[in-house]
Amino acid sequence: MNHNNIPQQITQTKDFNSHLNEAQLQAVESINGATLVIAGAGSGKTRTIVYRLAHLLNSGVSPSNILLLTFTRKASHEMLQRATKLLNETTSNIIYPENDLSASENNNYYYHKENSPHTSLINLQGGTFHSFAFSVLRQYYPSGYATPPNILDSSDSSGIIHDCKDNLKIAKGEKSFPKSQTVLSLFSKARNKELSLDEVIKRELYHLLPYSDDLEQLYQAYKSFKRQHAVMDYDDLLFELERLFTERPDLLTSYQNRFQYIMVDEYQDTNLVQCRLVRLLAGEKGNIMAVGDDAQSIYAFRGANVKNILAFTEHFPQAKIIKLEENYRSTQSILNLCNSVLDHAVESYKKHLFTKRENKQKPQVIRPFSDLTQAKLVASRIVELMGRYEPNEIAVLFRSGYHSYHLELELNKRGVRFRKYGGIRYIEAQHIKDVMSYARLLVNPLDFNAFQRVTSLSKGIGPKTCLKLYNAMQNHDDQEVSKICKKAPTLAADLKIIEKLRISNPSPSYIIDELTEHYKPYLTSNFPDDHPRRLQGLEELGHIAATYTELDLFIADLCLEDPFNSNQQEDTEKITLSTIHSAKGLEWSAVLIIDLAEDRFPSKKSLLKIEDFEEERRLMYVACTRAKDELYLFSPLSLYDRATGGTNQVQPSPFIKELKTELYEEWQENYIGGLTQKSAGVNQTQTYKPERLSQTKWNSEYDIDPTITITPANNPPIPSTVEQNTNTTQAKDPRSLGLCTHRIFGRGKIIEELPPDKYKVNFPGIGVKVILSDYLKIDD
Repeated sequence: MNHNNIPQQITQTKDFNSHLNEAQLQAVESINGATLVIAGAGSGKTRTIVYRLAHLLNSGVSPSNILLLTFTRKASHEMLQRATKLLNETTSNIIYPENDLSASENNNYYYHKENSPHTSLINLQGGTFHSFAFSVLRQYYPSGYATPPNILDSSDSSGIIHDCKDNLKIAKGEKSFPKSQTVLSLFSKARNKELSLDEVIKRELYHLLPYSDDLEQLYQAYKSFKRQHAVMDYDDLLFELERLFTERPDLLTSYQNRFQYIMVDEYQDTNLVQCRLVRLLAGEKGNIMAVGDDAQSIYAFRGANVKNILAFTEHFPQAKIIKLEENYRSTQSILNLCNSVLDHAVESYKKHLFTKRENKQKPQVIRPFSDLTQAKLVASRIVELMGRYEPNEIAVLFRSGYHSYHLELELNKRGVRFRKYGGIRYIEAQHIKDVMSYARLLVNPLDFNAFQRVTSLSKGIGPKTCLKLYNAMQNHDDQEVSKICKKAPTLAADLKIIEKLRISNPSPSYIIDELTEHYKPYLTSNFPDDHPRRLQGLEELGHIAATYTELDLFIADLCLEDPFNSNQQEDTEKITLSTIHSAKGLEWSAVLIIDLAEDRFPSKKSLLKIEDFEEERRLMYVACTRAKDELYLFSPLSLYDRATGGTNQVQPSPFIKELKTELYEEWQENYIGGLTQKSAGVNQTQTYKPERLSQTKWNSEYDIDPTITITPANNPPIPSTVEQNTNTTQAKDPRSLGLCTHRIFGRGKIIEELPPDKYKVNFPGIGVKVILSDYLKIDD
């Protein structure tokens, strides 16, 4: 250590370490050598880093000898602020030599010294990997650069790619070639994963395979342009810094001598080049502390490599491992389930989360009949939870953005306000709006906004022509309509399918299917970057439509939204819908995880490689550890099948099947709209009744009746003993095998009479069910 920079005087230092648990204190006081801190979820990771930083400074380490590397500027800023506050509260009269008070060129942080009237600059370098790389490269630059290179922003890089494409005459006039921003993202992914462009396309962007050769040619041209013009993009910073240190061992030694205490946050999220840079800076005997959790490594799609943290002791053989396992967020019953998720991991640092928090109810595994009925059950549970928590303390988590579509619709029906993170709300997506504009014109030909959106899809139809065509159609001027359509063949096809569907008046599901098929060519040519994902969204739209018999009701439910459900509303008035990736680092009192079924979570793609499957396991762990007090896992028994128009039975997610049954309560949806607890050996009738019912507004059309009497699943209800519903309509003669309506399952087709008082009914999206006549309203 450089003793020239030790504080000249330290007095009145308080024992702030009394606020740490034993493992945290061990990490804080671990100064010399390499240390890996495995920080379990909710274990006070940031607190540990802050206290260690303060401990280093308080122990006489010069700020100029410390390097703090984080993944966001916000994280580093928060840590330094908290360390500053801690030092100001615990230390007085710290006097540093004048040379330590001068401002360095980048990434300086402050703390206020007691008895000093001003805030002083401390030469402590910290921030993101990229900002650190820039601070070095602006002073020293590798071979091939005559001057410090300029850094390109995203728009600059996109412009260069566009120019290179024009110069190479690649995909000239082809609208289906990916946009420059998408190409840039592809190049970045290949660079960060250190894979060939072709390999990334085959793994993740298979729909771009026809352009593989062109993209490779463009990739090389982009790299050549940057070298010729002495510029770097964001990703180049790390690789060029590595090259500089390799070319200049003397410079590397200089930085190793300067930064004798290195701290790296979120080490599980480092990519390969970041790991190599850390090893270069630390050297063989460096004092490095890496903090992270292998169980929360979920960003492989960005280039993060979990092997970096798993191989830490191979990179630093003398390293010691400290595990932070005491959790300050969740109840022990939730942690028991989280621990069980990790018990089956193929490769990990074994840990056992525990807490001093009082145990509350066990997590619940809820088995809806299908992904359609799941939305109603989830919405009902949310309404119940809102009687106990503020809305912003409730979150629904899911694997992919489109998994929440049904729930969004159900919440809109009930006026439950929500915000969504990760994926846009389905009704706001451009392709959804386009297809729904066709549908709106079927219901109302005078809907000018819908007409304008449909005509804008045709080349050569601008606002003036659109208005002229609209007026001509309203005035039945067939000659003018024909004249305009001759100039735009695609417009003629659009008007034709609208007229065809209006005349035939089929079901909403059939309409959405036909419109989706009609829209596909436009989808492929105008959304070359992600049309497979958008098509999946349209298929989900058809999935939702299958539960309706009237198109106007479908459109109304899809479009109607609480006017208060806007960004201006107070955060406390909305629940959260979020992908799990977007939820990392956050927490809620009650968490509901949906679609825990095969092919949904884990995703289909993850089944091809063990490392992908294990990342899905970590994703499950991250989702469960977001819950503080209550955790609900929804695993539908069946999923709607677009091909057959029915449902297919599915197995629960393997992450559910692996759990020990004593860790959770299992509830199943029953045929009268409630939940039945599956409990071995329990024969008595149980009643599901939410707490604090008086504070909850129930809507009998959609919500679970809080007074419904239910029976354990191992003793299914006997039809003759089921209590009669006095509000139902007496069943009519079903000999015509017509249509009927059930309060829970919606509209269905009667396919068989089962004397004396039951019918076999096929419900779209649900499947075939046997129902008592008293629970059916049969069409006349």
